[in-house]
Amino acid sequence: MDLEALAACLASSACVVTQTTSGLIVGLLLFLVAAGLTLIFGVLKIVNFAHGTFYMLGAYIAYSVLRASDSYGLAVLAAGAAMAVFGIAFERLLIARVYGGNVLMQLLICYAVVLIFDDLVKMIWGADFHAMGMPDAFQRAPIFIAGGVVPPFYAGLIAISLCLAALLGLGLGLTRIGKIITAAADNPQMVSALGINTTALFALVFGLGGGLAGLAGALAAPVRSLSPGMGFSILIESFIITVIGGMGSIAGALLAAIGIGLLRGFGTIGFPLFTDGLIYGAMILVLLLRPSGLFGREMI
Repeated sequence: MDLEALAACLASSACVVTQTTSGLIVGLLLFLVAAGLTLIFGVLKIVNFAHGTFYMLGAYIAYSVLRASDSYGLAVLAAGAAMAVFGIAFERLLIARVYGGNVLMQLLICYAVVLIFDDLVKMIWGADFHAMGMPDAFQRAPIFIAGGVVPPFYAGLIAISLCLAALLGLGLGLTRIGKIITAAADNPQMVSALGINTTALFALVFGLGGGLAGLAGALAAPVRSLSPGMGFSILIESFIITVIGGMGSIAGALLAAIGIGLLRGFGTIGFPLFTDGLIYGAMILVLLLRPSGLFGREMI
């Protein structure tokens, strides 16, 4: 614990800007993963333990597309689209067969998929670490804000993530399909009784969740090393965000993700050996005070 270093950082505008930027990067990427996770749970009541695999595959697909095309924008779009299709296939071929079944069966299927695709990644891309490198479009002079240094890619990543969060929120709240998804999360039987094709709806939700995770993997690839199994660590933190925000709440996931990101950003200075402990402690505190999460509802 180094409270003096934390106090010195908080007294320095440059340090505050730098750590806030780092925290937002972590938090918003986690939000994209957690948003898909909480969306799938909210509608399908499935805890998708294979969700980290979508993130991992999205990063590797973006890595390959960038090397082939030299276009980072195309790489991000390809990763999101590929993982959306993968999510639909995953739901139709596997998850659809265990709806309403034993939770242990659902977990075993998801865990099997994680192990299978970790090995497939080793076969296709190798077991070594890979680095995508910074895209050419972002190799520019850094941005200075109140003495703090903000790399252009970080600024772009924050802007893209916030735009995606806004589009997701507006899409769910204002569009017809978004309202149907929200209604299905509240009362799937009523949605089915109204003649809505819930089979297609469930596949769409899984595709949307998978696409968000794939986008997160592609967006994170330039600043994180790629390795088999990389989806596991982000899956754990995504579950923490989902629990803190409230299972099924997109707004809760966004608030929790930003909070966890900032906690990690400043925690590395004041509590360098206990940063993960702070995150788990925050989750425990929320569960003790509000078991359903910040914006969640009590499960019956």
